[in-house]
Amino acid sequence: MTHKFVIEQNKAGEYVAKFKYNAETIFWTEGYSSKEAARNAIASVIKNGPGASVEEA
Repeated sequence: MTHKFVIEQNKAGEYVAKFKYNAETIFWTEGYSSKEAARNAIASVIKNGPGASVEEA
């Protein structure tokens, strides 16, 4: 699989959910205090992302 979510700790010790395509990070979340909170962020993106609109500024 060329795309995946990865949970990593940042320098502040927070957990960040990253979406990677091949080896490139496409986007990442804010830092969370627990892995469970990062997993919840991933679940929210998966649930709500397919119906998201695209806006241009």
